[in-house]
Amino acid sequence: MVAESKEQRLITWGLLLGLILSSVDQTIVAAAMPNVLGEWGELSLYSWAFSVYMLASTVTMPIYGRLADLFGRKITYMAGMGLFLLGSLLCGMAGSIASFIAFRGVQGLGAGALMPIAFTIAADVFPPERRGRFMGLFSAVFAVSSIVGPALGGWMTELWSWRGIFWIQLPIGAAALYFVRKGLHEDVRRQQKPSVDGWGALLLAGGVTSLLTALVVGGETYAWGSAPALGWFAVSTLLLGAFIGVEMRVKEPLIPLRLFRLKTLGYGSLAGFFVSAGMFGAIAYVPLYVQGVMGLSASTAGSMLIPLMLSAAVTSMACGRWMLRTTFRGILLPSLALMLAGFLLLSRLDTDSSLPELLLSLILTGLGMGAVYPALGTAAQHAVDWQERGAATSCSQFFRSIGGTIGVSVLGSLLAGRMSAWQELLVSRSVSAAGSQLEAGARPEMVLLDPAGRASLPPELLSAGEAALSSAIGDVFLAGALFIAIGLAASTLLGSARLVQPSR
Repeated sequence: MVAESKEQRLITWGLLLGLILSSVDQTIVAAAMPNVLGEWGELSLYSWAFSVYMLASTVTMPIYGRLADLFGRKITYMAGMGLFLLGSLLCGMAGSIASFIAFRGVQGLGAGALMPIAFTIAADVFPPERRGRFMGLFSAVFAVSSIVGPALGGWMTELWSWRGIFWIQLPIGAAALYFVRKGLHEDVRRQQKPSVDGWGALLLAGGVTSLLTALVVGGETYAWGSAPALGWFAVSTLLLGAFIGVEMRVKEPLIPLRLFRLKTLGYGSLAGFFVSAGMFGAIAYVPLYVQGVMGLSASTAGSMLIPLMLSAAVTSMACGRWMLRTTFRGILLPSLALMLAGFLLLSRLDTDSSLPELLLSLILTGLGMGAVYPALGTAAQHAVDWQERGAATSCSQFFRSIGGTIGVSVLGSLLAGRMSAWQELLVSRSVSAAGSQLEAGARPEMVLLDPAGRASLPPELLSAGEAALSSAIGDVFLAGALFIAIGLAASTLLGSARLVQPSR
């Protein structure tokens, strides 16, 4: 525990800088990727710059959590940050698209420690009556940083170079390391030498990598029912099954399975999984609706997520105070109900909907979303002792990450399937450039995003395409609402756990 306020301030600044790095990285890289491709080409490898990072960071989350419990938060966090910064340096020095993707994997290996261990340190450092406030602050910083990332990435790429977005991370990360090193003092004492669950780590890494690979290639590179996609799913099932068997026998498991008997962790992880599946899977299609159905510009489409994230930041900040007054369930139920209402409104948008209607739906969704993750994360930490807090925190984050990945894949396949009828219509009509693009394998919704493609379509086909895309995106939001509803149902089972017991 840290007693001096100066040390707490140092730790807070260090963790905030680390969270800014982890939250901005994906969005800032997305803004710079067109310039990366402009230097090397290889459009077919575009998605792997993100997929490799996601694979590496997701796989390592529970591993870092357990290492933090065994060897201490400080050394684990600093090791993860060091690996992340090494990846940033190498990305800025990359000489080919292949090496760039490999170095993004190095970044991801380090990124797996930044968020879960940061939240674990905050839970160690701050007493319960202050912990909720800082969890809300961290979540608000994450939301705002996600907004700033794309604009910052575009600005830096234009004025400097795409390599600069990686090099600028080095002094920020170095400052985070310095603050955490100076402020955090741990006394990790164990009666015997800790044993590392190596087989568990290997099986988990292999199982999760196989699952995420199946989700990345399924529906895109290969059909869902194809032998390669089914093969990856089968390998994942076998490895994860073996992992569970190992965890039930080893003395110090990587993920103590008994933790999931705790309501706040078991049902909380279930809720986080489905909420993330709905949110990340559906919100990704808001810009597509704005640009493809409303016909607005790409810059306007990108800015539509700002009201969502700002409203989420408001309730993230307020969540810390709410946790002092009520149970975790008392926060989650109204928050998820509000989020569900926002998704249902989004599912009703059509070709005649106005921009204010869209904004109202997004603001309602954001206000509900803001308090969900701070409450779930704090509930997971509060359910266990110090010795298992790292594992509990990383598991909570791990299930959210997996849920988001699965949501994006499942709902993306739903969108593609719903647009297939319009694709067949376009191909059958052989409409100029649009028809030839589709015959070459392009996705039908991309025609509506391209001004030249829209201009090449006869009015009746353009209207039919907008209606088809609107209906397909509406179904995506409706499916997302179903996921949110499952998360809401799981939250009702959390029990009466709370951060601070009421005074008598």
